[in-house]
Amino acid sequence: MSQTVQTAVVGATGYAGYELARLLLRHPRVARTVFYLREPNGAKCLTEIFPALRGWGEAPVRKFSADAVAAQGAKIAFLATPHEASLEIVPQLLETGMRAVDLSGAFRFPAGETLAQWYRLEPPDPALLRRAVYGLPELYGAKLADAQLVANPGCYPTSVILGLRPLLDSGLVARARGIVCDCKSGTSGAGKEPRRDTQFCEVNENFRAYKLFSHQHTPEVLEHLGLGAVDMMFSTHLLPLTRGILSTLYVWLDSPAAPEDIESVYRTYYAGRKMMRIWPAGRLPELQHVVDTNFCDIGFALDPSGQRLMIVSCLDNLGKGAAGQALQNFNLMNGFEEAEGLI
Repeated sequence: MSQTVQTAVVGATGYAGYELARLLLRHPRVARTVFYLREPNGAKCLTEIFPALRGWGEAPVRKFSADAVAAQGAKIAFLATPHEASLEIVPQLLETGMRAVDLSGAFRFPAGETLAQWYRLEPPDPALLRRAVYGLPELYGAKLADAQLVANPGCYPTSVILGLRPLLDSGLVARARGIVCDCKSGTSGAGKEPRRDTQFCEVNENFRAYKLFSHQHTPEVLEHLGLGAVDMMFSTHLLPLTRGILSTLYVWLDSPAAPEDIESVYRTYYAGRKMMRIWPAGRLPELQHVVDTNFCDIGFALDPSGQRLMIVSCLDNLGKGAAGQALQNFNLMNGFEEAEGLI
């Protein structure tokens, strides 16, 4: 390899952090990764926390400080930390001249009041928000090469935005008739912290909706689809499985269309994007097709009138919805091939 990059990961003990470690340790362009924890609790190597990584290469664990990360020589730091921790740590890292990819929601919103309203957190400096690039490569990849701070999208928004944006940009959607986004996720999307509602006995052989009209990913979806709150219904459900997101998106079209027209819209919009897999008209993707990958699969069904359209968007919430997308952003930030280390 002509070019490799030293990286750091801050907060690698959760599900997304493990997935990030797994990808980085096998990425051909990553020279070395050091993992930083605020409380290492005696751990010297990540394999002490995740034994499944034994034999994958050096994975040292150190106590976090911005100076320690800078002294390591890392050029890019990934943050797999809670929102409030990212708000504190990211400015420290950027001050050292490092670049950052943040997997939390701390820097996803240009308007700080959105973070305050939906996450109940004090927003960061507006100047810092203006420096952040929303890390959805299929839409904003051209901005990533020069980005100092990349705000990795949420898992639900990734599936919904990628499923609807081509249709909305094409002008085919009858927005006034409303859009319904009906989304289901595996329990790993809720994080690793123990909670009663995500215990095995609560999830197994069960299926439930949650956070209706109050899910924190709502403003993210609205902003990147150019919609108002009255234009869309966004529902989230918890599936009795570990990973994966399936979003069924319901729209009306302004005028009748043929299935080949809809398929053409998607194939043209995502031409050359290796992480997007568009299914032939009438065929629908399933979670088993995308789990443990960084692909987003999109299929659709159009009713005989040609005006009622259902889109199915599938992805792995820890892959394309989190760590895999972070690596995709990393590749584009460094001028590497977009899918390197992901296929």
